Amino acid sequence: MKTFRIGGVHPAENKLSAASPIRKAQLPKQAVFSMFQHIGAPAKPVVKKGDEVKVGTLLAEAGGFVSAPVYSSVSGKVSKVDVALDASGTRRPAIYVDVEGDEWEDSIDRSETLVRLSDRPDLDAKTIVEKIKNAGIVGLGGATFPCHVKLTPPPGCKAECVIINAVECEPYLTADHRLMLEHADEILVGVELIMKAVDVKRGYIGIENNKPDAIRLMTEKAAGHEGIEVVPLKVKYPQGGEKQLIDAVIGRQVPAPPAIPINVGAVVQNVGTAFAIYEAVMKNKPLIDRIITVTGKSVKQPSNLLARLGTPFQQLIDECGGLPEDTGKIIGGGPMMGKALISLEVPMTKGSSGLLLMTEEEARRTAPQPCIRCAKCVSACPMGLEPYLLSKVSEKQMWDKAEAEDITSCIECGSCQFTCPSNRPLLDMIRVGKSTVMGIIKSRAAK
Repeated sequence: MKTFRIGGVHPAENKLSAASPIRKAQLPKQAVFSMFQHIGAPAKPVVKKGDEVKVGTLLAEAGGFVSAPVYSSVSGKVSKVDVALDASGTRRPAIYVDVEGDEWEDSIDRSETLVRLSDRPDLDAKTIVEKIKNAGIVGLGGATFPCHVKLTPPPGCKAECVIINAVECEPYLTADHRLMLEHADEILVGVELIMKAVDVKRGYIGIENNKPDAIRLMTEKAAGHEGIEVVPLKVKYPQGGEKQLIDAVIGRQVPAPPAIPINVGAVVQNVGTAFAIYEAVMKNKPLIDRIITVTGKSVKQPSNLLARLGTPFQQLIDECGGLPEDTGKIIGGGPMMGKALISLEVPMTKGSSGLLLMTEEEARRTAPQPCIRCAKCVSACPMGLEPYLLSKVSEKQMWDKAEAEDITSCIECGSCQFTCPSNRPLLDMIRVGKSTVMGIIKSRAAK
């Protein structure tokens, strides 16, 4: 069975919500839509206070090529265009909508009828990419990179295959797993649409073997779709990283930045993104909701919720039994790459894959000890870097050295920090160093 070649770790899986079917979350009383729900330029509001909106009404247009529009996930009235706290703890421009009823735009097909690619002979690559762009689809695996950009390879680059990331290697998270079990047919049509958009004949769906039911179902369904193959993978974190997944599935390694997956002939999209693309192209449904896992060892009802974007995290936690008394930290995302939230009034965005409620015992960090030069962090790093060194040069603000040691190749997976016997905050320091060095590189390029 396949996996990637360099590094990796095996954290406890804790897939507490794996058997919980997807259920619809309740509508919020007020939805808050950040203009920063994607990598790239922020969206630009096209509505003002007092405007009436429906589900699917455009709230903000893309601010550039690497950007994405934002649509209302609720119906009601715009109460203000202001700022709101996001998951990073920063106040950013946002649109507030007071919810009234649940009225949808007529252009959205809300039926459950499966629309196959053969039903739409009018769809060519350009039309598919344009529909994806206009629907505000971004990568739903966490990176939130605008999809239409990935589907528009730079000059001189040609895609050879599409790889669908159905690994969901983060502990606790199960949204993608449940999506495959409940919407396999729609996902496969979405994969076909991606393949047609980039003009390739081969599509691979990588699934780790801790999801045998998803592997069986997707393999059975894929038999009816020419060129699509399900690839079972060994369980190893961070196999969901683009570069690690490409290595595992087709055995090619993406060079250091500025190289990207298309440079080795691969276009990678998350399985949730494939489903969103199906809805956008075949149902005219913009990205207005997504599945989010709400989980934790003390959570009364670990769940996979289909929730509208803009819903406050507090409401989603309440729907799963409320905040446990022993909660020590709340993570947006999974425990390896997610980040601690400072408020539960933060609204759900396109990149919200999970809410992890850690107990006080789990959340408590052990005091760091001196590095013992064991090199476990080096063995664990899936990018072949030296985390102990990158951490130290970042701490000492040796930015030239950090750049020379390839700090920008770090994917911030946390494998180094997870495996460190001295409990050193390796990733914390490397993140500071990476962001600083990237800023220096951008400043240098602008001169």
